[in-house]
Amino acid sequence: METPRNDEPCYIISVAARLVDMHPQTLRYYERLGLIKPSRSEGKIRLYSAGDIERLRQIHNYVVDLGVNLAGVEVILKFTEKMAELEAEIKRLRAALEARDAGERGQDPKGTDHGI
Repeated sequence: METPRNDEPCYIISVAARLVDMHPQTLRYYERLGLIKPSRSEGKIRLYSAGDIERLRQIHNYVVDLGVNLAGVEVILKFTEKMAELEAEIKRLRAALEARDAGERGQDPKGTDHGI
């Protein structure tokens, strides 16, 4: 059996709530606040992915373990997402620079010399 992708919806709200040790109403509340965005089935049933479950666990950690209020959680989540985007951009730019520099030296991007 295949492991579901991180973004593949696979848990209904009761199962998701049990997995993160929260009440289903809490998950609905977090959705209203925009902290979580579960997928919906054709019948409009909320479906949570493994990524959603991980995000709910992060929220739970911030609120319960660290004492952060929900407005703070929103800020933390947005900054975390922005940092991940910027890190991906930096990685992409580094790869482009390495490819350009390798081309200028007559090498392929992996550093193999072509005898120039």
